[in-house]
Amino acid sequence: MSSSNPQIQNPILDDTGCAAHEPYALRVLGDSMEPEFADGCIVIVDPAGHVQSGAYVVAKVNDEPIFRQYWVEDERHWLRPINSGYPSLEISDPSSIIGVITQRAGTRRSYRRHYV
Repeated sequence: MSSSNPQIQNPILDDTGCAAHEPYALRVLGDSMEPEFADGCIVIVDPAGHVQSGAYVVAKVNDEPIFRQYWVEDERHWLRPINSGYPSLEISDPSSIIGVITQRAGTRRSYRRHYV
């Protein structure tokens, strides 16, 4: 995945099997979500998580997974990076969201954080 559009490593999940509905871990690639999520950090994704404005999510955009913060403003749906050096993406609706970030994992307790 290119550094101009930082994304996440794509998990191998069977959409018809049980694994598709279980939480999984992903490694963040790139700096679009810094400073909250550094390049290389591990996040826990819940595919059945509650999608709400302000949640950190994984979405499919052009058949590629992308990690952003989901926002709804004036009935428009956005995927926004934290790093202002990257553009926001408008999506037609939240159906492209494939999971909600529930935790940032780390080896140090001070780095771990829960979301949602």
